[in-house]
Formats: sequence, structure tokens, C-alpha cells
Amino acid sequence: MSDIFFTEMQIPKPNYFLGIGGKSHGAMTGQMIEKIEEVATFEKPDWIMVYGDTNSTLAGAIVASKLHIRLAHIEAGLRSFNMRMPEEVNRILTDRISNILFCPTDTAVQNLANEGYDKLDCKVIKSGDVMADGAMFYKNLAVKPSVETRDDFILCTIHRAENTDDESRLRTIFEALGEIAKKKQIILPLHPRTKKILENLKLDTSNLTIIEPVGYLEMVWLIDNCSLVMSDSGGLQKEAYFFEKQCITLRDETEWVELVECGANTLVGADKDKIIEAYKHHSQFNKANSHLDLYGGGVASENIIRELLVYN
Repeated sequence: MSDIFFTEMQIPKPNYFLGIGGKSHGAMTGQMIEKIEEVATFEKPDWIMVYGDTNSTLAGAIVASKLHIRLAHIEAGLRSFNMRMPEEVNRILTDRISNILFCPTDTAVQNLANEGYDKLDCKVIKSGDVMADGAMFYKNLAVKPSVETRDDFILCTIHRAENTDDESRLRTIFEALGEIAKKKQIILPLHPRTKKILENLKLDTSNLTIIEPVGYLEMVWLIDNCSLVMSDSGGLQKEAYFFEKQCITLRDETEWVELVECGANTLVGADKDKIIEAYKHHSQFNKANSHLDLYGGGVASENIIRELLVYN
């Protein structure tokens, strides 16, 4: 993270920076546990709050459990039911040792009930989704990236290992994107690692508008101004919904099942025919029914703070 990131997003700079990255899952998580434990031992916090399903989420949760510090998990209860995803493992383990679980949706609450959390010594709260809070706030601060955009463009992102590390999946995805891009501009912010994989596979990307990765405020602008989102990202599925855009999800399953159920999200996996068919369907689709109250109406952060203050 850079100073620009904190300045643009109006976030206070952290008091501690762990400086861990570019390692294997095990090495990274282990070093995070060590560093977070040092901070927690010195600071002696009343709570450790972790968000989402990253390696740092799990590391912070383990530290809280070992040091007997109360643990709050934000975005608890999500399930893709795919244990090959490291995120799924992280979120399940974190949920199990949390004192209070802040769930973004009714589905997340039900997932925990199905797993017997009502019989455990913890508190499950439907707080809403803090990403909805952020989307509403940062929309007014969005910045257009330095890329020439045509009217009615598609925003696409691809980063998950299940796609980038599987030659067959990646090839069929880009074959489909290439076909669609003959009719409509596809803007694809692409990580250098993925770009190198495409070059090694000699995949044709000439029809696509490939750009360097963009900052969050630029991404917000792209979401707000595109006509359709195509992605394998979990967060971007929701952000598309917040900005009333349909999302074609390049995965076989999603944690955000309510988006599929309401018609805002179409799962296509890496099937070329399904991807193209979903795009054709979108051409007759106005806008996804956007109801922010599905994710808490933009007051999730207030709900979380209130619950923490009264917890005993």
C-alpha cells in the first residue's frame, strides 16, 4: 500500500505495517501470525477485528484465539462450498473461533445456523455489508482512469488461480471474450502475472483493451460507467450490484447466491458457449434490480460499532 492509497480513500495511515508478501500461503500466514502477535501483545486490545477471508484474516483470528482476545469477524457466514478455494478454508476457520460474527446477508446467517452456530458460545448478527457503505461513499470520489473508453463498454477482471492457473479454463474464457469484444469494448485491468501467462500461451487478446491494474477510485469509476461486469472476483460481483450493473461471473460457484437468485448475477464458469449466451442475454437486460437494503442499506458500519459497544 502507498501513501496515495490512504490519501485518496481518506483512510488514516496504519500504526503498524507488517511488510509481508510474495510468499507461499503457509509462509505468509505463519509470518503474519508472528507479527500480529507481537502487536497484540504490546497493544493489549479489547478486540481483534478481522474482515473477509484472506490469509491475514485467518492469521489475526488465530492470534486472537491464542491470546484470548475477543474476536469479531466481519463478512462472516459466507460459503462457496468449494474447499479447494483457500478463501473458503480461511473463512470457515475464522468463523469457528470468533466471538461475534457479523453477517452481511440473510443467507450468511442461515449458513451459520445450518452449521450449528446457534449452539456455540458466540453471537451471530446480521449487520449488512460494509462494502455497500463504501460504494455509496466513494462513488462521489471516483476518478476516470487514463484509458479511452467507448460508449457502453464492458468491465472485465480475471485473477483467481482456478482460472489463471488452468490453461484450459483461461483459453476458453479468452476465446469467449475475444468474440464478444468484436461487438463491444472490453476493458480488462490485468495483473502482470496474468498478462505474462497469456503471452506464454500465445492467446489472442488483440480485440481487448488491456490496461494496467487501477486504483480503487478508478475501479469505482469503471464500474459506475460500464454497461456490464464480467469477473471472477467475489467483491466485484457485489459492487456491480451496488451500481445497478449485471455481472457475468466466470466461476462455477459464488458465495453471493442471493445475487444469482435475484437475477443480477449469472454463473457461467469457464464455458465459452455459456459466457457468450450470458452476454447475449444481457443485451436484452435493462439493469439489475438494485436494492441496497439487500446488503444493509449503507449502515453496516454503524450496526457493527453499536454491537461491539454493547457486547459483554
